[in-house]
Order: sequence, then structure tokens, then C-alpha cells
Amino acid sequence: MADLSFNDGVNAIPDRATFEALSSRDDVPGALGVREVKFLITGLDTDNPEIYFMNTKTHQYHYYFARDVLDARLSPAEFNQMTYFTNQRKFLVGTIIAHDSFTLPNGTPGLYALEFWPTDPVSVSYTALAYNLARVGMPFANDTLSYHPSGSAQEDMFIDEAEEYARRNISTVSSYEIFSHISYSPLNLGVGFGRLRVLDGKNTRPPSLTDIVILNTLPSDLPHVAGIISAEPQTPLSHVNLRAKQNNTPNAYLRDGANDPLLAALIGKIVKLEVKADNILIRAAENWEMEAFLEALRPASSQKPRRDLAAHKITALGQLGHGDLHAFGAKAANVAELRKILEPQFVPDGYAVPFFFYDKFMQAHGFYDEIRTEMENAAFQNDSELRAKTLKKFRKSIKKAVLPADLHDQLGEMQQAFPAGTTPRCRSSANNEDLVGFTGAGLYGSYTHRSDEGHIEKSIKQVWASLWKFAAFEERNFYRIDHLSAAMGVLVHPNFDDELANGVALTKNIYFPNFGGFYVNVQVGEALVTNPEAGESAEELLILEDINQNSTKYEVIRIRKSSLIARDKTIMDATQLQLLTGLMEILHAHFKMLYMRQQDAEFAMDIEFKIDKNRQLVIKQARPWVG
Repeated sequence: MADLSFNDGVNAIPDRATFEALSSRDDVPGALGVREVKFLITGLDTDNPEIYFMNTKTHQYHYYFARDVLDARLSPAEFNQMTYFTNQRKFLVGTIIAHDSFTLPNGTPGLYALEFWPTDPVSVSYTALAYNLARVGMPFANDTLSYHPSGSAQEDMFIDEAEEYARRNISTVSSYEIFSHISYSPLNLGVGFGRLRVLDGKNTRPPSLTDIVILNTLPSDLPHVAGIISAEPQTPLSHVNLRAKQNNTPNAYLRDGANDPLLAALIGKIVKLEVKADNILIRAAENWEMEAFLEALRPASSQKPRRDLAAHKITALGQLGHGDLHAFGAKAANVAELRKILEPQFVPDGYAVPFFFYDKFMQAHGFYDEIRTEMENAAFQNDSELRAKTLKKFRKSIKKAVLPADLHDQLGEMQQAFPAGTTPRCRSSANNEDLVGFTGAGLYGSYTHRSDEGHIEKSIKQVWASLWKFAAFEERNFYRIDHLSAAMGVLVHPNFDDELANGVALTKNIYFPNFGGFYVNVQVGEALVTNPEAGESAEELLILEDINQNSTKYEVIRIRKSSLIARDKTIMDATQLQLLTGLMEILHAHFKMLYMRQQDAEFAMDIEFKIDKNRQLVIKQARPWVG
């Protein structure tokens, strides 16, 4: 066994303190900022194989440890051939991940998950070797070490060899079990100051940017707040977390958060919240601390979102593209752009209503002057409850007002242009939505216009009115965005009734950034993905680039199963996932060029998709990821 300096690694980890000293922080599928220690085993073909626990702060990759510490004179390609995807290995490598917020069914806290590269089909004999050596080398973790098959290939192998794993006394844990038994998961690390509140429907005052909220369920309409603690698990693509990332808002899942003793003692008080990788830190704070912190986050000067009012006509998507976003909004313009680069069956067809319509309607009724007067009122500025009530009344006025005749007629012609029996979906396409650096996810409203609702102007005005929702107003207010320069376009296309599945995806591998891939959340039917009902969770997938060049291009890691289907079922089959992946490859490359981000490794597109009742995959939205 090679002699090691601690800077390189150790042959045994006697206690937790040593594990922490060797570990680095990393994001892994389903968990952010967990501690991990990598290991490498040599002598696989001898009677005395040896395990090396790498100092993972010093050595990020197994190859460089083998080359620089163990003096393995191999090229990267040679090392990979001897280490992965073979039953004749010279090296066996993996990772031990500490899931500290996990609790075993017997009440034992903590889990050390032994994992291999997710796409590598490691046999039970190699797994047993690594498991037994790790147990000997980490005696403090004997009762909490388990093998975690983290990729679908490993899951399938485990199912086939379950009896052999049991015979060899290898403790195992599935992804489902890990994420069902975790009590804490950070979604967005950071610091916030605000008054700690529980949102349970009993308090009528809407939350604001001076509130840190404990959510019993994930809302579809959450105003800008100072911090978020959810009692329901979230995914990175939930609307709540997208907004948290955009606003640098600390956000975490904490099981039964409202009843946590530390939090319960501070409810109703101004606090400082820190969402950290391992836990939440919270203490009482002063009002001046909160005010100073919030003011430092706000832009120094006001902003006027660009709006082009020169386009006076409703326009078919086929005549538009990304370059039309300043007249029709980025949502409509990007869907139109998708129709240019993807086959027509994969993107909804329809029309875009320009900002001009909204502006002419608002001017015709003096609505700009009306809301300007309200905004100049000191009581409106200082009382969030009054603001919410005033904005609600204003939205009602918008929805009741009569359209100018020419706008009414154009909208009627658009409605008649859809095939008979079509149910149109009217979707927000604002000039401060779906932009680089400002997602606006969940701020505005989209409405389905049913056949018994008459003229489509009803649903169009509902979308316009949503520009003045309390959450949207508060968001613009914080960023000093001029409310009177905000404008609402509308994307109109056939609604997806009786859809089989809906989902959101990211054209980026958010867990292994040095390898290509995609991140996907999908749910059955119309059940919400981004803001699920209480107790519901979507299927969470990582489509990971396969490092084995002789295998398929991508490997699927099923991080979490949907709570709405049987555990042995999946929502999307391999063919559907392969199709979705291919479409994401195309649109990622195209929009990366459009946004001139060719050299930006962090760039990604956030998409929404459906599988309709005819099993057709449709991509219905694409916007820049705010990561």
C-alpha cells in the first residue's frame, strides 16, 4: 500500500472529523452541497485489494490521483478502459456521499451512500468488494453505509441480482428511499432578513419582500419575499425556486418546518435566515438590519422595459421569430422561433397579440392615469394589504372594460381562424418575462377560453389584467421596473386537453457540469410540476452523457419517481426521452447562438413540454435559464 500524505488521502477514515477534512462539497442528483469523499481501489486481481480514500479537496478526479499519487503511468483513455464498463478492471473507483439529513427507518440518523459513476454497470462482486473495504476503512459508519445504485443500468442490475446482494449482506438504498427520508434539502443557498411568517391561509395580509415565509404547500403565485422554507419537497425547476434564484432568495425544503422548535419560537419576529448546505441558521434581527440588507439588493436606478408599439396587427406565429420579442413578448417570439427550427408537430401553432393592443386598451379607458394616481398615494406605497386590495379592484376594472371596436374585431377574426371546435389557450407574453436574467416564472396568468365563454376578449383581458397581480407588481417594484412601461402581449394556441403528461426541462446537466446532459421534471396528466399539490411530487430525471463511447449517447438517472404512479412505472418511455433529448440538443444550440452566448458554458434554456392525448410530444415554451 502506498504511503500517503493527508493532502493526498488516507487508507482509513477513523471518524467523522476525518471524513469532513477529506471531503469536498458537491451537488449530486437530488441534493445540493453534500459532502463527498472519493475512493480508488487497486489490486482487484489479487488477494489483497487496497482502498485509498482520496483527499477530495485536493484531487477532484480519480485519474489524476492514480497518475500523480499512485504513479500509474497511463493516459486518461487507458485509465478509463481499465476502470469503467468492464469486468476485467485494474481500478475500481467511486464516491461516498454523506446524506446527513437522512433518517433510517429504525430512527438512526445519517446515511453514507456508496456510489459509482451512474452509467457504469458495476457487477455485484465489485460492489461487494468496495462495500466491504469501505466498511473496514470507515468503522464509524458501519451502521449507516449503504450501496446506492444511482443510474438506471445499476438499478436494473440490482433488481436482477437482489438475492445475491442479500446473500452477501450488502446494505442497499434506492434513490426513492433516499429522497423520501431526507428532512432537509437546500435549493438556493443564501442569506435573507425578514419577518418570519407561516403561510397557511389564515392570515389575509399577502407576503412581501420583508417576509420570510414557511410554506405548507408550494403556491402558484408567490410574491417577492426575503426567504423561503417549504414543508413540501421542491425541485430546482419549481416556479418558487426559479424566482428564488433570480432574486437571490434563500430557499430550502425543511420537513414540517412550521413545527420546527427553532423556527416556531421566532414566528412573527424579524429574523436573519441563512440557508446553508447542511442546515438552516436563524436568529432574531433588528429592523434596521433588514432595511439595510434589502436596500443593498435593489437596483440603484429605475428600469424601463423595452416595448415596441409599432406592430398593430395580430400575427400568425409562422410570420414571427425571436427578433419580434420587443413587440410581442419573449414567450410568443420564442415559440415562433421554435417553429422555425423544429418540425411543426413538435411546437404549437397559433397567433401573437402585440403590446399595441394592451396599450391602446389601457389608454382608451384612462387606466394608466388611474393606476398612476393610486401608486402616488402614500398609503398604497406603505401598506401591502391595501396595495393588494387596490390591485385586485384594478384588475376587475380591466376585465369589465369594453374593448375598442377595432381590437374587438381583430380578436374575433383570430378566434374564427382556429379550426372549428378548437379551445384556445391565451398565455401571458409580457415585456419583462422570459428574459435573460429575469425569468418572471409564475408572475402572470394564462387562461383557457372555453366554447361557452363567447368572444375571446374575455380571456385576453384576463391575461392583460394579470400584469397587475400583486406578486407581479411587487417583483417589478423591487427591481425598480417602471410599471407604466410594462406591457402584456398574448400568445394564443390550441389548448392541450386530456394531456398524458406535462413537464419542464433544462438543457444542461446541473449536477455533473463537466459532462453534457439534461435535467427533466415530468408529471402525469395535468398535475402540476412547478407548483405541485400537497403531497405530490413529479418524476425527476437526469439525462447524462455516457462516458462509455461504445454505449448509447445518454444514460437516464431517475432521481425521484412520481408520487402519482406505481413505483415500478415511469411516465416517459425510452423512445420519448430520446426524442425529447434530440429536440433539446437542437434548440439549445440555436438559442445559444441567438443570445450570443456561444462561449458561455453556463448557458441553458428552460423549456416546458407536453405529451398530448395522441402521445405527441410538444414543446410549448423556451426561455433562458436563470441559474
